[in-house]
Amino acid sequence: MTSSASLSQLFWTRGDDSPVTHVERVPPRSGISVPWPAWAAPQFVDACRDHRIMSPWAHQATAGTLAFEGTNVVLATGTASGKSLGYQMPVLSRLLTDERATALYIAPAKALAADQLRAVAGFGLPGVRPATYDGDTAREEREWIRQNSRFILTNPDMVHHAILPGHERWAVFLRRLSYVVIDECHTYRGVFGSHVAHVIRRLRRAAARYGGRPTFVLASATSGDPADAASRLIGLPVTAVTEDASPRGGVTFALWEPPLQPAYPGSSAVPAPRSDLDDELPQVRRSALRETADLLTNAVVAGTRTLAFVRSRRGAEVVAAIARRQLDEAVPGLGDRVAAYRAGYLKEDRREIERALLSGELLGLASTNALELGVDLVGLDAVLICGYPGTRASLWQQAGRAGRAGGEALAVLIARDDPLDTYLVHHPAALFGRPVEATVLDPANPYVLGPQLCCAASEGPITEADLELFGGDPARAAVAGLTASGALRRRPSGWYWTHTGRPDVDLRGTGGAPIAVVEESTGRLLGTVDPESSHAMLHTGAVYLHQGVTFVVDNLDLEDAVALVHPEEPDWSTHARDVTDLSVVNVRSYVDAGPVGLFLGEVDVTNQVVSYQRRRIGSGEIIDTRPLDLPVRELRTVAVWFTVSPPALEAAGVEPPDFPGALHAAEHAAIGLLPLMATCDRWDIGGLSTANHADTEAPTVFVYDGHPGGAGFAERAYATAAEWLTATREAIASCGCETGCPSCVQSPKCGNGNNPLHKPGAISVLDAVLSALAIRS
Repeated sequence: MTSSASLSQLFWTRGDDSPVTHVERVPPRSGISVPWPAWAAPQFVDACRDHRIMSPWAHQATAGTLAFEGTNVVLATGTASGKSLGYQMPVLSRLLTDERATALYIAPAKALAADQLRAVAGFGLPGVRPATYDGDTAREEREWIRQNSRFILTNPDMVHHAILPGHERWAVFLRRLSYVVIDECHTYRGVFGSHVAHVIRRLRRAAARYGGRPTFVLASATSGDPADAASRLIGLPVTAVTEDASPRGGVTFALWEPPLQPAYPGSSAVPAPRSDLDDELPQVRRSALRETADLLTNAVVAGTRTLAFVRSRRGAEVVAAIARRQLDEAVPGLGDRVAAYRAGYLKEDRREIERALLSGELLGLASTNALELGVDLVGLDAVLICGYPGTRASLWQQAGRAGRAGGEALAVLIARDDPLDTYLVHHPAALFGRPVEATVLDPANPYVLGPQLCCAASEGPITEADLELFGGDPARAAVAGLTASGALRRRPSGWYWTHTGRPDVDLRGTGGAPIAVVEESTGRLLGTVDPESSHAMLHTGAVYLHQGVTFVVDNLDLEDAVALVHPEEPDWSTHARDVTDLSVVNVRSYVDAGPVGLFLGEVDVTNQVVSYQRRRIGSGEIIDTRPLDLPVRELRTVAVWFTVSPPALEAAGVEPPDFPGALHAAEHAAIGLLPLMATCDRWDIGGLSTANHADTEAPTVFVYDGHPGGAGFAERAYATAAEWLTATREAIASCGCETGCPSCVQSPKCGNGNNPLHKPGAISVLDAVLSALAIRS
């Protein structure tokens, strides 16, 4: 299958009015191979040759040699560049030449560890005994793995919850630990990345306790300054290898903007506020989910093996369901060759889907980013990306899933009704002419550092030397606070954990145990949902989609972490509504630009899901709004905000009655465009706007990190405010709608139903802010 054939089958079916806004051609590249290094174990080299790997690429040998010499190294090259061999070469050579040595492989996802296990076991090397050690590993197997496996493949959560708390039982493994491999290290960003950075420091401390001094080998997608990011992650100097010497097939990358369409008959001429998940509502542009489902359908009919990345779990289910239905209408039974894949599925379901895709039984798969990482999906022809994934690193990572065997590949980015997506499909240089982002993580975040120090103290007393390991002065301040609160107690030998149980620390910031979704009549576990999403997705009365089957939630029990559901096919969809309040705690930095102020500081945010709407499928008609009784959630975090004096707004042409709508529209668009500047997406951040905030006493727009203590996104927004707000203003002004739409100022997560919004006023607000900041600078 060639990319030109893919283009003709997937694109040119709408006549002359093509939705393609840009086509970027990435030419093929030949590879540069080198001889096997002299230090590579002969058994490993023979095993590679048996697998038709006759020699390594230059970057694999360079990274492997550095690791063999004991240098911490990060291999940051493109998708399908063979990074796995770069760390397998030194690790497996060491295990073959030193029968006592051990190695630990850490991946962010279970599927990736399972894929690597298949690869390592496939070499058939004696004495290595590789094994996965994760939440799916049976209890009876864990003891055998701990005592016998020399190459354990796991994830940060298991290191945190299972290995480090019982490090005494792992003493032999840790003493002999020669290498730690951290795969897909670019995914460790924000709060999760900051937690993992301390897990790695705790692992280093535990290994050193027993005499272990492992070398770290990290693998990353191409990213800005990978050596610095890797060094912040592990707390040690790291050398980067970035010259990609692997061959690559040509890639045709298209940007696709769904076409405009009229509102549904009988609906208002002005599109109602909507989420991109809500295909049934009136809209300005055809839903990206519908477009993706149609393209996936066309691809499967043409025999093109295609992977569609969809941003949300529900969206992946919707795309797969639509494609299956359309395929069965065309050729009965063909719909069976399409499936959905997402986190929350049971282990058996995930493995079966992976097997079916690898074997060719499945031709099409709609997946969340659970398959973005390096699971080896050979033979894929095309990738559909439903909505910008938040970073250019993720965009290229997803696009690289096609053509992994070196053949021609097709990638299509389908824009959602979203300010950032609309901006990008009309400004391709922002995607193809810029380097990928640097990874943002902050190990000094006190909301991460404090709990992690408690974990460390529960594993063994924290010494003065340990404080340097955990960050120096910030760690000293955190330990002092923990001692004052009674969590730690100072003794001559160090600081001790004072409680009997272990600290309850969630690395992924999901706020506790996942919510189990259970079919009430049978007791069958359908899947899980993270606690952060449960209030909006699993409230009583919510419509929940699983494997194409619709369920309605009967009861959400937060205390027992379970949602009981029953199957139903309602003619309505559900949409949660929430209220948010915010107060300023302190100001870290500010810019005084006369009538405009730009601030960075800490804020307290309270949020509560208070009701949900039922909307008629097809027309989008609001049937009713039903109240909910869910607890308030509180968050102390970091925010960036700007204020504009009322006279300045009036001078810019915004009348006082329009202040709320203008500020609200500017807030939505600013949130939508921030991922252009920082490694986040709009679901990582929140916002609030008001015509007169109690703390600022002025019209104000706040944008805040959606994680306790912040994740570095607000700081990035503050540092790039002029560029960020200029792009925001341009995105609004260039949108062809008159009063505002999802492509510019409407938000899919607005708790106020996108009301009020004043598009022209938002442009005027941003003009006033940018003019004042320009004069100030």
